Amino acid sequence: QALFAEFAAELSDPAQRRLYERELAALERERGVELRFLHPAAGFVLLTSQNGSRRCYLNVCADPAVAAPQARAEPGGRRLSLPYALPPGREEPGRRSQRRRLIYDVVFHPAALRLAARSARFRRLLADTAMDAVERHRGVSLDRNNAAVLRGTSYRGAPQATAIRTPLCPDTAAPEPP
Repeated sequence: QALFAEFAAELSDPAQRRLYERELAALERERGVELRFLHPAAGFVLLTSQNGSRRCYLNVCADPAVAAPQARAEPGGRRLSLPYALPPGREEPGRRSQRRRLIYDVVFHPAALRLAARSARFRRLLADTAMDAVERHRGVSLDRNNAAVLRGTSYRGAPQATAIRTPLCPDTAAPEPP
């Protein structure tokens, strides 16, 4: 137990955390996998309910490792590509109640959040994209009619780094560990 506490204390130090992430990325590279860590920066928070009963929060946040939004011309207008990363949802204890709150981070490029700060329509687009992502990839139903942006709140819960693994060579799979 003391060893675990020492490990946790080391990881709470930002310099040690960066060193740990670099070493882990080098180890994964040897296995044929590129490992990147996302560290979500606060943006805005959507409050809604999941499956009609359970309150949940969607942190719309940013990390430069996510691809930037791209617009391309098409007949009749423009098409916007809005890449995102969706780490697994998590439960955290609520502040005043014994109930645990459900939190999802939806991570976009910082340019997308800058555009959302200047345009209410783009902010709505980001919110809709975040809800679509959670519904599609997590298999839940969100209450879109009562979803609201929490004013004065830029992030709910404790930020968590997320690892993204991609094969270095798409033709070869990573070797299985012994």
